[in-house]
Amino acid sequence: MPVLATAAPVGASVPTAAAAPGGHDLPRAVAPGPQNSSRAPAKWGPWIALGKVLVTLLTLGLLYNSVFAAPDTAAAWRALLATALGGTGRGPVLGALALVPLNWGLEAWKWHRLARHLEPVTFGRSLRGVLVGLTLGFATPNRVGDYAGRILELKSRRVRALGAVFLGRYCQLVATVVAGVAGLLYFLLTFYLVGFPAAKLGVIVTAVGVCGLVLVPLYRSRLLVAALGLWRPLRRFRPALAVMPTYPARALHAVLAISGLRYGVFCAQFLLLLRAYGVGAGLGPGLAAVAGTFLLKSLVPSLNALADVGVRELSATHLFGLLGQPALPVLSASLSLWVINIALPSAAGLLLVPGLRVWRSRSA
Repeated sequence: MPVLATAAPVGASVPTAAAAPGGHDLPRAVAPGPQNSSRAPAKWGPWIALGKVLVTLLTLGLLYNSVFAAPDTAAAWRALLATALGGTGRGPVLGALALVPLNWGLEAWKWHRLARHLEPVTFGRSLRGVLVGLTLGFATPNRVGDYAGRILELKSRRVRALGAVFLGRYCQLVATVVAGVAGLLYFLLTFYLVGFPAAKLGVIVTAVGVCGLVLVPLYRSRLLVAALGLWRPLRRFRPALAVMPTYPARALHAVLAISGLRYGVFCAQFLLLLRAYGVGAGLGPGLAAVAGTFLLKSLVPSLNALADVGVRELSATHLFGLLGQPALPVLSASLSLWVINIALPSAAGLLLVPGLRVWRSRSA
């Protein structure tokens, strides 16, 4: 489950009143002139409508091709339905399905905590931005559509909003890395480094160091922003990430805690689906395999959400294979996890795309 946005000056206060960041009033406060309010939307309106239709059709096509046309995914989908409608696996599958709203509700809560630092925003708008972003990110490289979906729900689409989205994804990555490193450490010590005590000690020290290093950009983000200015190709990201130091430590603690809770929901869903398909690994080794699977998937850049199908399955079958579990039940559980957490919510997000307010006033 990888990763993977002009900002206020470092240390500057972020306005939270009805005015848009940067001192510009919102369009509702100042009536735009007749030229700006009529000509521009009339000029771009048909193209915006066409873009919405194309996004909807493309996503529907990808969903159909992934869930129904692809043989492996279609088989897992049929097995999921069959297990949910009858048999001993009905309870675990229904439990995993029941956690889907909690999963994306926690993501919406996390984005709400980050977005309200930029402007007043309701939880409902945050949830809509998350679902629309999930849909747009379904077919975009490295899920960059996730950024667009969330930012389009804000009244002030500024570069620093990209930094807020990046901060939320990075907090989720921290939870994935810390838990995943612990999971892979279990497999290294148990299966690969038996009889090599010096190598075990070195791996343990390295694992602790990696977990500490991933926290540095989060709580010492000024160093990250300064480092970006040292290398010219990375300077273009500096304006977006400059918003990170403006978040107080208390807000970062809360966002990181929500990320940890959401990670726990992911793990619980995977374990429930594994149980439904008859995978008999113990709780401790099973958690280690799940955490290692999520980490390995996050380390591989994906072209889109479809590319996750394959990376996660390969990692899961290998790690659970070390635990003596057959590949087919693990593969089915992993594919089912993708279907209920990505494919189904992406289809639900399609209902919100036509109502997306793409056009904003130029002052926003």
